[in-house]
Amino acid sequence: MQDPEFDSYAADYHRQHLDNIRLTGEDPAYFADYKIAQLRRLADGAGLDCPAMLDFGSGIGNSLPGFRRHFPDNAPVCADVSPASLALAQERSPGPERHVAITENRLPFEDGSFDLVFSACVFHHIPWEEHDHWLHELRRVTRPGGRLAIFEHNPLNPLTVRAVRTCPFDANARLLSGRRLRRHVAAAGWVAVGTEYHVFFPAALATLRRLDPALRRCPLGAQHMCVATAPGEGAP
Repeated sequence: MQDPEFDSYAADYHRQHLDNIRLTGEDPAYFADYKIAQLRRLADGAGLDCPAMLDFGSGIGNSLPGFRRHFPDNAPVCADVSPASLALAQERSPGPERHVAITENRLPFEDGSFDLVFSACVFHHIPWEEHDHWLHELRRVTRPGGRLAIFEHNPLNPLTVRAVRTCPFDANARLLSGRRLRRHVAAAGWVAVGTEYHVFFPAALATLRRLDPALRRCPLGAQHMCVATAPGEGAP
């Protein structure tokens, strides 16, 4: 996964992202916060009050305000292959987080370092043949009973597909379905693997968003979230 592609997009990433999702009526901050709110729900359900967290593929730090809002008592470790993105994240949103560059084909962390691992729209940029490797690596650095949450774009949602096709930094993206991601996560040794679907309504229909929890099994949401548990003590 040693690809400098996102170094070239880092400086203009926010503007391009904003332009690309304008049709939704929201900005990137809304979606970033939404994802971390779901991560908080997952952590609470697992009894993880103050977990050690990893943001895998943290990019320019869009998720940092959400982490600070929903996990005020601890900060994630932010890891990415793009040094330019990590530097911009620290410039845009300085704080207590540790920013770590992934420079080898291995995460630079000891086994069982984290209770909660998060990844948002990263795996569609990783070649499919590397998915198993990185999912194994994420399991290695997660303590037994720790949780994984991976958000990805849903290829079954036509508006999502359109947005990806017109997005400059998604030029080489290859979307993966909830079923495919779930299969890869299970093959990497995670247990209690499941899929939820999210983001059904644009800002113009915001009053309907209260229905989102009832729609988590409906495979038409703009994004899907794969949730799983590292095997061992504390696993279901």
